[in-house]
Amino acid sequence: MELDEEFKEIVNEIKKDIKNTQIRTILQANSNMIMLYFRIGKVMYDNSKYGNNFIKNVAMEIKLAFPNLDGFSDRNLRKMKLFYQEYKDADEIWQQLVAKLSWGQNMLLIQKIKDKNIRMIYAKAIIENGWSRNALEFQIETNYHLRIGNSSNNFNSTLSPMNSDIVNNTL
Repeated sequence: MELDEEFKEIVNEIKKDIKNTQIRTILQANSNMIMLYFRIGKVMYDNSKYGNNFIKNVAMEIKLAFPNLDGFSDRNLRKMKLFYQEYKDADEIWQQLVAKLSWGQNMLLIQKIKDKNIRMIYAKAIIENGWSRNALEFQIETNYHLRIGNSSNNFNSTLSPMNSDIVNNTL
């Protein structure tokens, strides 16, 4: 092999490794944040006896301690409490699954889908299909869970998952 070709191959492998590491780092950071929200939700839940002012005061204290940090308003702390309530009794599979989803996706699932079995279908589909929050919202509105497995065509076997879903939805 010529040095130029070998050099390009080496550099391409390094670039690929960098990109893969960046992706793993982002996913791990997201997972860490989701688990933080779960733990904070537990604290909010465990201290419910103190009423709404407790959450407001916690939000204020966090804002004072971390003035440049967003995402810890009393509204979001209430969402964290809801998140904890929804998954506090969940098994490890559920906890690992929701940790892979974004906060927005988790909240959308909790707010729009009350049945946890149906919610699981969507959570798995998010990961399998790489849906954004907007794509998830569309899939919920169009009852994705009722459409899966009912296809009378070969789109799923002949097209990529994203394209087969788009074609099926269009038809």
